[in-house]
Amino acid sequence: MLHQRRQVVAAVAAGAILMTAGGVAAGSVVRSPQQVMAEAGPPPPDVLTAPVRKQVIADMVVTRGTVSAAQTVRFTPNTPPGEGAPAAVVTRTMVAPGDDVRPGRVLVEISGRPVFALRGAVPVYRDLRTGVRGGDVTQLRRALAIEGFTSTGDAEGVFGPATARAVAAFYGRLGYRPRLHEETGTAMVPTSELVFLSSFPARLEAMNAQVGGPVEADLLTLSAGELTVRGTVAPHEHGLLRKKQKVRIHSETTGLTTTGTVYSLDSGTALPAASADGGAGSDTAPASRGTGTTGSAPPDGGPGILVRPDKPLPAALAGRGVRLTVEAASSDGPVLTVPVSAVSGSADGTTTVTVLEPGGNRRRVEVRTGSTGDGLVEVAAIGSARLGAAEAVVVGLRTDREQAP
Repeated sequence: MLHQRRQVVAAVAAGAILMTAGGVAAGSVVRSPQQVMAEAGPPPPDVLTAPVRKQVIADMVVTRGTVSAAQTVRFTPNTPPGEGAPAAVVTRTMVAPGDDVRPGRVLVEISGRPVFALRGAVPVYRDLRTGVRGGDVTQLRRALAIEGFTSTGDAEGVFGPATARAVAAFYGRLGYRPRLHEETGTAMVPTSELVFLSSFPARLEAMNAQVGGPVEADLLTLSAGELTVRGTVAPHEHGLLRKKQKVRIHSETTGLTTTGTVYSLDSGTALPAASADGGAGSDTAPASRGTGTTGSAPPDGGPGILVRPDKPLPAALAGRGVRLTVEAASSDGPVLTVPVSAVSGSADGTTTVTVLEPGGNRRRVEVRTGSTGDGLVEVAAIGSARLGAAEAVVVGLRTDREQAP
């Protein structure tokens, strides 16, 4: 009996030993996912490469611009009624927005009086009548002579009897009697009836008038001269631009695509524009006498760019926004290029790229860099080093394969 108990105890002890040994063995084999990842360590890095290509490098600057004329005039006639006189009203309109404007053509009639345009760079700022003299009188006399009404006999720059007769004859051709100066009784040209424009044909951009309605501010908006495009560029892109660079002009509203060139640049907030007297940046005349503005500040207040189209733009584009694409830089022809990220600099001043060869070996090549654009840089091997198109250069390392595309 005692012998049997000893055998049972020995069997239980042996089983316990076996179970413990099995547990230890299992513990050495079974591991949690976290243990597996921790013991495996990071995967070996992948090398990211890009091919060496032979191509033309071109850097493009894309921005917005507005089509505008060399001169824009917003005209509000100065017609204050006298005491007890009826308010000025629009009695006729002779042109519509988009129409061409010719010199000597009546544009609108106000209380039975004509408003017409003549050639001249100096804006109207006073009544032109007998006894006044100055550049604006010379301008009026020249404009009337072009229309066939000479004033020979008056001194240079003087509104004299001959000029008054020419004015009366001109009004007669238009079908109106001229206004007469109260003191002299001779024909005169009041500020409310004349608009000077720098060139013809001009265009009527807008008319804020309705027959039978009162005279409103900015009654007429006229433009003259060639249409150009004014825009801005980001400050960091301004240094990429030069005069005479080619520009692609695209209108999303009309579908028109044409070309032009960079005509002028400005690092401030506005581009210089020819003023009414031929200078730069003129002040505008009082609004009550008709205002003449030339050009405009570029939108958004950034560095400005003025683009002159290679061919005249349609008048319908005046005042519209367009997209400008400037070829800011270009290599002279096809060159070896690599991504900018493939180029590295050393402490000794050398510049290199690393070529990954088919067998996996890496070869450092000293290079000289050239033109840059669109994330690429021109490279050429120095000395006996070799670098050819289609070779793979290292641009970086990828350490996370699962996140890599």
